[in-house]
Amino acid sequence: MDSIDLEVLKTSAGWIAAGHRCELVTVIKTWGSSPRPIGATLAICDDGRVVGSVSGGCIEDDLIERVRTHGIVRSAPEIVSYGISADEAHRFGLPCGGTIELAIEPLGAHSRIAELLQRLEQHELVERRLDLRSGAVTLAKAPAGAALSVSEQTMTTLHGPRWRLLIIGAGQLSRFLAQIAIAMDYHVIVCDPREEYRAGWQVDGVELVHAMPDDLVLALKLDHRSAVVALTHDPKLDDLALMEALKSEAFYVGAIGSRLNNSKRRERLLQFDVSAAQLAKLHGPIGLYIGSKTPAEIAISILAEMTAVKNGVPAELQIQHAAALTPPGSNPCLVELS
Repeated sequence: MDSIDLEVLKTSAGWIAAGHRCELVTVIKTWGSSPRPIGATLAICDDGRVVGSVSGGCIEDDLIERVRTHGIVRSAPEIVSYGISADEAHRFGLPCGGTIELAIEPLGAHSRIAELLQRLEQHELVERRLDLRSGAVTLAKAPAGAALSVSEQTMTTLHGPRWRLLIIGAGQLSRFLAQIAIAMDYHVIVCDPREEYRAGWQVDGVELVHAMPDDLVLALKLDHRSAVVALTHDPKLDDLALMEALKSEAFYVGAIGSRLNNSKRRERLLQFDVSAAQLAKLHGPIGLYIGSKTPAEIAISILAEMTAVKNGVPAELQIQHAAALTPPGSNPCLVELS
């Protein structure tokens, strides 16, 4: 499962290889409310096919209609705006009078899309610099802290996994978690020293590592764009990873287990030179409360919590599993789902 932006690039490369004319559309600025963030992309083919999204749908409809009526006629990139007037905002589905600015770039062999995809296959974060006058493109490894930028002469966009997720354990839940995380632009690494679990692993695009979890956490030098999720239910493996992850800059560290097991885990970690402040970073029981039962639902719950933390959603607005209402007659200490 590819992310939306990766799907746009792969589809564009296919159209170019087949001899079609096509354009790449990128959101570069928004005012007021906007349904898609800066950096969102869409590609449109000369026959009207489209992949990706830059709005709630109305702007896409307008772009498709223009191509079907006039064809793809641009020979150089162009900056266009939608929703400047109240009537346009209403027509294009931009709430509260929102305005969106797009860069529309005609694609061809000079666009270096195939080369960009090759670099992305190596999990590289790539900076793509577009000359807005000539359409010439240069590619380079993105520096730390890079972001989309636009000037009168150039537009610089970022492509590739901007976040990193380390999953401890190669079980069934890990498969669902990895697949969804890839679609969310995470570079996913799965660590499991147990051969019987690694042998059955089948998720494309995921790096599977045979190592002790604590050694790998240290080797990865986790930064503020990294997350760690421990899913083995084996304290010998999960605790080792958590012990080092909680001391790192990782923005999210979580572990599966019941409230009772989570309490015992916290007691153990305090004995392993983990401070109270570091332990406070641990999310467990893991995930937001959505009534999850199946592995797929639990994966969604975990990624929902990760996303909330990544996006700075205040803790008081999140419904944690530990704070969820306990059904009458049930024992909260026996809940093992997340």
